[in-house]
Amino acid sequence: MLDRGELTGGSTFHSAGLVGQLRSTIALTRINMASVELYRRLRDDTGVDPGWREVGSLRLASSKARLLELRRQVGWARTFGLPLSLISADEARELFPLMSVDGVEGAAYLPTDGRIDPASLAGALAAGTRKRGGTIRTGVNVLGIEVDGRKVTAVQTDHGTVPCEVVVNTGGSGPTSSVAWSA
Repeated sequence: MLDRGELTGGSTFHSAGLVGQLRSTIALTRINMASVELYRRLRDDTGVDPGWREVGSLRLASSKARLLELRRQVGWARTFGLPLSLISADEARELFPLMSVDGVEGAAYLPTDGRIDPASLAGALAAGTRKRGGTIRTGVNVLGIEVDGRKVTAVQTDHGTVPCEVVVNTGGSGPTSSVAWSA
């Protein structure tokens, strides 16, 4: 992996820590569920605590229409095996005592959602990469990608050329982007 900055720098460090699994599409829901499975086993696999805490999440309804939407979400969640359940406003307050229930019609609770520390996660993933023989190089700017026809052959960096067959842009197009390669 090549990273222009340092691990946990830039956008990784500023990522929100809430991990909600149920999304509006099948693909996004499956990706988030797979992420939670990874987070659960990462400490045992790498010896590094990724900061995963399975604390659950609440979705609140302040109208009858929103409560109906939450009922639909419970059905959607069941198709994935997610234990989302409808609960009363008072039950939601028992889970989160600082919450005011004024105007709350009900809630949905997903106990398998959680939070993760982005910097700790990056450290645990890096440990797993190294454990499996991967290399991480920080402070390396990617300048270009060499291709032959439709096939990637190398990544050009300010530290030289890295031969590879596959390139994955794991950081988007911003100034803190990372690039992973497979030789």
